[in-house]
Amino acid sequence: MSKKLAKIVALVMALAMVFALAACGETEEPTNGSEPVDQSSEEQSTEPAEPEVNHLVYADDEGNYTRLDDEEAYDIALGGYGEYVDKALAAKTNDERFVLFAKAEAYLLDSAVFVPTTTQGGAFAITHVAPHTVPYVQWGNDDDRVFGAVISKDLITKEERADLMEQWNKALLGEGTYDPAAYLTSKGHELNTTFGTSFSTAPETLDWLATSMQSDTEITVNCVDGLVEYDNLNNLNPAIAESWDVSEDGTVYTFHLRNDVYWTTSDGTQLGAVTADDFVAGLRHMLDVQEGLEYLVDGLIVGATAYYAGGGSWDDVGYKAIDAQTLEVTLEQETPYFMTMLTYSCFMPMSKDFYESRGGVYGVEEFAAAAADTATYTYGNPNDVTSQVYCGPFLVTKLNAASEIICSANPNYYNKDKVNIETIRWVFDDGSNPTQSYQSTLDGDFISIALGEASGLLKAAQEDGNFDKYSYVSDTTSTTYFGALNINRGTFALESGAVESPKANDEAAKVSAANALSNKNFRKALQFAFDRAAQNAVRTGEELRLQNLRNMYCHPEFVKLENDFTDEDGHTFPGGTIYGDIVQYYCDQMGIGINVADSQDGWYNPEAAVEKLNAAKEELGEDVQWPVQIDVVYYSGSPVQVAQVEAYKQSIENVLGTDNVIVNIVEATTVDDYYAGGYRAPDGASGNYDMFYGSGWGPDYGDPYTYLGTFILEGGYMTKTIGING
Repeated sequence: MSKKLAKIVALVMALAMVFALAACGETEEPTNGSEPVDQSSEEQSTEPAEPEVNHLVYADDEGNYTRLDDEEAYDIALGGYGEYVDKALAAKTNDERFVLFAKAEAYLLDSAVFVPTTTQGGAFAITHVAPHTVPYVQWGNDDDRVFGAVISKDLITKEERADLMEQWNKALLGEGTYDPAAYLTSKGHELNTTFGTSFSTAPETLDWLATSMQSDTEITVNCVDGLVEYDNLNNLNPAIAESWDVSEDGTVYTFHLRNDVYWTTSDGTQLGAVTADDFVAGLRHMLDVQEGLEYLVDGLIVGATAYYAGGGSWDDVGYKAIDAQTLEVTLEQETPYFMTMLTYSCFMPMSKDFYESRGGVYGVEEFAAAAADTATYTYGNPNDVTSQVYCGPFLVTKLNAASEIICSANPNYYNKDKVNIETIRWVFDDGSNPTQSYQSTLDGDFISIALGEASGLLKAAQEDGNFDKYSYVSDTTSTTYFGALNINRGTFALESGAVESPKANDEAAKVSAANALSNKNFRKALQFAFDRAAQNAVRTGEELRLQNLRNMYCHPEFVKLENDFTDEDGHTFPGGTIYGDIVQYYCDQMGIGINVADSQDGWYNPEAAVEKLNAAKEELGEDVQWPVQIDVVYYSGSPVQVAQVEAYKQSIENVLGTDNVIVNIVEATTVDDYYAGGYRAPDGASGNYDMFYGSGWGPDYGDPYTYLGTFILEGGYMTKTIGING
């Protein structure tokens, strides 16, 4: 496996913008689970054997801190996890696969290398956007496609939103149509054709095949179409592929492409048609670049892994242009969820001719050499909107990383009738002035905003009457944010010297923290002492402190069993059992002591935290000098982040005691510095923190592996958040 990719979501606690739509992958932040399945006390525990050692020692012979081998650090924390994942990948049925993945997830949670915190939404908000007017899907990039958004120049009232939701729910059941534009205009609303919102992390590339960051793809996904796409009722529909055929054994997909889709420059000039060769070139370029997306085709497409990882021939890869309008894809084996993968950016086309004209070449080593010469390789440069061409509903026409990004309607788009807006406009907002963002929403310049506690906006809306008239609770999604513990730290300050750890010049403190974090009982002590609801309340307000809390990595209702299934220990899960209930069963069997259902604090347990701390102190012995110092980086320009880091510090120190743990709150004075050592850190060794809760993951396709594959040793994308170079 190679690096995992997809949409990495960065938790923008600084910003309160809400898209009241839906979202997914690594991402910038912000359905209750069912009761656990009944269990028998006679059934055997599935807890794996503990490692022979309970912690590592991060010190050389002179007592100086030394970063250890990644595999050694990973093995003590997650050594058995990959075995469970491998069993699931080898399963013969989906039901067996889901049960084995659930067992793997229980072990991942038991490791306590990370603690799930929240999902998106679940906050009071006001909006100009009719609900569910963008694609409604739990995975992929489609929920960032805003071409269908129906936007009013006025805020939508509570009553109007309730009416629209009732219409949408009926349409979802096939009991009517959903026409929010007609409804709003009948209520006297005038529609707006500009989708206005904000950004805090500028795109680093316009090459959608060379990034796994949502802050990049949420821009470009609006400018490129793929083979298929989801609509706002969760139906998968043709896009550039008019139709497709599947072989009897389920391994060969033949896509028949439209002949009226064209590439267009940023100034609106029409170029050549999109062909099957463009899809083939796109996949090959993605594999050459190796920026994390290649994980998605590892073991999926015939010959792909051998090509990018083992020097195999491209001629042997099962991704062929039969003719200009026919793309043939050959899979290693039948993959029931394959079609759900095609809305993710790694399967998007690129203009082969334009790429080559900008210095683009093919081959893993050849590309690496070419890309190093920025004078000749000029493709996808975010500082030059003319460095990319587009085939979707919009064109990137302006990109200023410090102020504004604009996408304008594509005059040559083949499907203009489905596009409701003319302009998408992102305005830079670092979260330091939430009052201005609130006013921009009232004025209609921004489409929506969350009404947070620490930002002061909840109180402001209550006082000016907008809360009573317009507020609603935003939908939660399948994205999971989490707090990650750095078990193999390699950085104690940015290259500029900014965001320096108080431990930077204290070798004993570095060693003690690393030794402690390599111990599972110490990690569990930290995670059980973390009052996530209290921290969340500073954003959402006390009333919604539990609303968007998440307690497991996958969305609890992400998949469910089709048939009854009996596991290797003889326990039978009934058909229809949701994934989260299976995970809960195994967590209970292992005695983890958490509840994985959404909308509750299933981890916070001060008594258990102290118990685990005492066990850790006994195991760690003289290898740790107490108190252990835990660094948490925050962006000081955001009142929300200031309140959140203070809540974290108070929670940990109150439960565990400052004679045992001290939380160092480490200031980043700019958004760029905050993300540099966390969300934007390129690898595990670059993580400048001990605990970071500013990142998360949204799924790329409809299978639990889209989450769980991110924490395997070889190629797990999110292992970097725990200090491991995957």
